Amino acid sequence: MIITLSHISKSYPSKNILSDVSLTINEKEKVAIIGLNGSGKTTLLNIISKEITPDEGDVFYGGKITLKSLKQHAFENEELSVQEVFEQAMAKVVALEKQLTALHQQVSLNPEDEKLLNKLSILQHEFEDMGGYHIQSTMETMLTKMGFSKEVLPQSIHTFSQGQKTRLALASLLLSYPDVLILDEPTNHLDIEMIEWLEGFLITYPKTILFVYHDRRFIDKVATDIVEIEYEKATSFKGNYSSYQKAKLKMREKMQSAYHRQQKDIERLEALIEKFRYKRSKAAFAQSKIKYLERMDRIEAPSKGSKNMKFSFNPYIKGGKEVLILSDLSIGYDQSIQTLDLTLRRGQRVAVLGKNGVGKSTLLKTIVGEIPSLGGEFIFGHQIHWAYFDQNHAQLNSSKLVIEELWDDYPQLDHHQIRSVLAQFLFTQDDVFKSVSACSGGERVRLSLAKMMLERANFLVLDEPTNHLDIPAKEALEEALLSYTGTILFVSHDRYFIDKVSTAVLTLEEGSSTLKERDDLVQVDEVVDNEKEQRIQAHQERKQHQKSRKQKEKRIQELEELIQSNELKLEQLRDCRFEPEYYHDFKKMEELNLSIDEQHNVIAKYVHEWETLSLEMEEEENNDENI
Repeated sequence: MIITLSHISKSYPSKNILSDVSLTINEKEKVAIIGLNGSGKTTLLNIISKEITPDEGDVFYGGKITLKSLKQHAFENEELSVQEVFEQAMAKVVALEKQLTALHQQVSLNPEDEKLLNKLSILQHEFEDMGGYHIQSTMETMLTKMGFSKEVLPQSIHTFSQGQKTRLALASLLLSYPDVLILDEPTNHLDIEMIEWLEGFLITYPKTILFVYHDRRFIDKVATDIVEIEYEKATSFKGNYSSYQKAKLKMREKMQSAYHRQQKDIERLEALIEKFRYKRSKAAFAQSKIKYLERMDRIEAPSKGSKNMKFSFNPYIKGGKEVLILSDLSIGYDQSIQTLDLTLRRGQRVAVLGKNGVGKSTLLKTIVGEIPSLGGEFIFGHQIHWAYFDQNHAQLNSSKLVIEELWDDYPQLDHHQIRSVLAQFLFTQDDVFKSVSACSGGERVRLSLAKMMLERANFLVLDEPTNHLDIPAKEALEEALLSYTGTILFVSHDRYFIDKVSTAVLTLEEGSSTLKERDDLVQVDEVVDNEKEQRIQAHQERKQHQKSRKQKEKRIQELEELIQSNELKLEQLRDCRFEPEYYHDFKKMEELNLSIDEQHNVIAKYVHEWETLSLEMEEEENNDENI
């Protein structure tokens, strides 16, 4: 155990965020924290990193551990050089080096001291993990992987752009090797190559990692554990994202099934109690069932789940087969960074890939007229109408309300139609009267997508459309784009999204570009097939379980009827004791008493079987609830 959260609660004036959250994070675990936007993921990280304090509960840390987050690792003094910042970050390595030097001297004096040798081995291993034997080359490697050359080491931090500062801060954080590394959306300003390198670095990181990220592939590769924040609670799952998905689906199905079974049992028992409770001979039987219900652990009705976006892009007209033709098109700002020859055809979904700075967003901005071309030309096909998604949402007016932003552009729609569209994108009730300036990143994305849907274009140009979207929202966007009959040209760093949506990839490199049809679509299909097979197997297991359950329910019903009919017989036999035929004849009375005793035994046998089956079903329900 390295961190324990005990009954943590946190709320803000307008909303409860976390309620009675208890978690244990162990050494070397790589924990992905997932949940809808606004569910409390960042709040949880901030509590753990001591940036905010919980309203209730406690956080316990195992020993003297170091926790560092990217936010905490911002540059206090931007006059420092990159070299100086990195050396400060690696102060722990330098201190460890001094420890090793001193320990080597002790070992040289006591070469057979096993404790010293063991300590030396542990420190050497830690020193090696932190790149201590190659400090300068480690710094240079980190720079290279973050898209810089070693020539920037003497350069002051203030001379870099904001995106470059973010990458340098991440590099500095990684070089500090804290015991607990805390990352909130760590890949901002990273291209795919950098993301893949970071992925590999974190997989081999020898300490604990807590991170929030919406890239499903990244989570799948890095995470050893998942913590889901939902309805103010936190639930832990062992394994990566794929394991979590299967476990969550199974858990929901079992909870739903257990709830319905229990409700059915409660209805049946209440009807039985109502039937028997006022009959003197069956009062004890009814009372035992009342006690059984009283001690039953009631299963709460499973929630229907959070609302998610549900929308589609429907082109107004089909448009020509050739959508866009680029002829010797030169793009850039002050100088050309790329020249392209390209033809896009109807129905293609083309992902634009490449390192930062090669012109991905510049290409999109040039096509939609945001910036002028530097040479060559581009021509849209017959009746091609484009719609553009700007990752910075420059098309949104911050001074307007959400409803105004949509309605002002589409005044022909009535109030009900506008509200219906906004509801599709999760803007309901008072949300529609929220100022655009007060909207979160995710809300701005949803509002931009709502406007794009209403344009009914047959060519979508998308620049990082998944930024700020949580996983369910990404899945809704993927579904909408996969059913779209028009053409898509998009830039994204979300590899899962690219694999799911694209039919072709346009790779931009320095001074060249290549367009290739995707040849790895089969891999996605194989994943789908595997998931389908697992669902079939799980369905068969559920069917078998339900069959066994129904057999038990049927037998319990039969036993209740047998108990009722035999108790009726017992009552008839008891009534015979008051008839002259029996109380005047000793032999007949003796036989009657034997029959009554035998009837008691028959009833006791049926009651015992009923109770055994009922307890078995109760245990199964409890097991289902705990899985």
